[in-house]
Amino acid sequence: KYTVTITVQEGDRYTFGDVSVESTIPEVDSKSLESVIETHKGDVYNAKDVEDSIIALTEKVAGSGYAFAQVTPRGDRNFENHTISVVYTIDQGTKAYIERIEIRGNDRTRDYVIRREFDVSEGDAFNQVLIQRAKKRLEALNYFEKVDISTVPGSQPDQVVLVVDVVEKSTGEFSIGAGYSTGGDTPGPSVEGSITERNFLGRGQYIKLAAGGGKNSRDYSISFTEPYFLGRRIAAGFDVFQQTRNYTHYDSETLGATVRFGLPITDSISTQLAYNIAQEKYKYDDCDDNDDGTQGDCDLSQAIKDGIAESPWLKSSVSLGLVYNTIDDMKNPHEGIYINGTTEVAGLGGDAKWVKLTGRASVYQTLSEQLDLVGLVSAGAGHIAGFGDDGLRIFDQFQSNDRMIRGFEYGGIGPADVATGDHLGGTTYFNASAEAQFPLPVIPESFGLRGAVFADAATLYGSKVTTVTQTSTDMKLRASVGIGLMWASPFGPIRIDYAVPVKKEPTDDVQEFNFGIATRF
Repeated sequence: KYTVTITVQEGDRYTFGDVSVESTIPEVDSKSLESVIETHKGDVYNAKDVEDSIIALTEKVAGSGYAFAQVTPRGDRNFENHTISVVYTIDQGTKAYIERIEIRGNDRTRDYVIRREFDVSEGDAFNQVLIQRAKKRLEALNYFEKVDISTVPGSQPDQVVLVVDVVEKSTGEFSIGAGYSTGGDTPGPSVEGSITERNFLGRGQYIKLAAGGGKNSRDYSISFTEPYFLGRRIAAGFDVFQQTRNYTHYDSETLGATVRFGLPITDSISTQLAYNIAQEKYKYDDCDDNDDGTQGDCDLSQAIKDGIAESPWLKSSVSLGLVYNTIDDMKNPHEGIYINGTTEVAGLGGDAKWVKLTGRASVYQTLSEQLDLVGLVSAGAGHIAGFGDDGLRIFDQFQSNDRMIRGFEYGGIGPADVATGDHLGGTTYFNASAEAQFPLPVIPESFGLRGAVFADAATLYGSKVTTVTQTSTDMKLRASVGIGLMWASPFGPIRIDYAVPVKKEPTDDVQEFNFGIATRF
């Protein structure tokens, strides 16, 4: 048995001195490149910052058309002042071409699913920017635990072999969600479950089967997406769904389908065009029947009765959406922006005739790397307006949900009929939320537990339906505060939220708890 003692002497701490860029390429302006370097005068010397600067400079110069440029750092140490000045020298380099692309580790995923993410192929000039772009695309697929792209010498001096090493991970997911409502027309527990496969048969196709409901609701749906329709970077897919709801005095059933196409404009901007069709049926339930057997009176708002009288109702619409997404990790985001906006127009046949505008923006920002504290600020808005005669009904208006504001029941805020307690929805909404996410103290990071504190605010107002006994349709703010617990469990991510309304109206319905469970297979 031996004891080995290793003595480490740190020595003096150095800081960066002067930092500059020199280019031997006439068309490349050195000054324009200084903004991308990560090393700054006065900062503590860090070799990783130097490496990051080399990568940033290489990508910047390659984006200007010099794909083979080489960046070499030259350090000048000042022992007296304890500084290190760094000069990044940029040379044009020697051209190289891709002899072949080797893919390793994809036991399940087909080769073409990986190759199609590259904008280069065998015989093309080696381009570091396009290689890094392909790496980010492969990581964004969420099929792999790890993606490494390296080069080895080819059979000729001017050729390289591109080696793509991937480590596959489970792409199937079985999820279960649950909630409990303390108010509204459908109080009590509810559950939902789904089976999702993001890489169906290794072809990169997405398929999802979902079902759920509670005592008074049922939901069924199936979704399919082909990300490369006809071999092009165009996503095509469809959704088919059925929803049933059993309210206090009436039932509803919706059967619908969507056909959609998605087109990436850049790596962070995409657009989606969809055609939607759905038929809604409403009927009375649990009402007092008349002596002659006909439908009796129901304790319902006249606005809802008018909507039921128009059943069945066919909606045929087309929608166009735009998404901007720079989130670093969709499963555990720390940095980035997500913005989406959608315009939907109903009136291509059918009974509905309206225009709906919705939008939402979320910003993630690391507030403290040392504490792993992440901030989230989000906001959303929507407006719907009918055109033509009777083109907008009560059932077309916006209803609140937990994405609009937590702490309230689905459809639990907004204009209401005080005589019956029915919520009527609204034509306009605004909402905002602020949240801080953090690791729990004392508990090891390997447990995957994180906490959250949040504050929500929202308003839902305006209405195209009127009743004598309804509340004001003017803008009225609701607000809630709460805490959340997130766990990256071995069975999948779990989140529990507890929210308490701090500003509400007498007709609002409250739902304090919400939680969900997901497990991979």
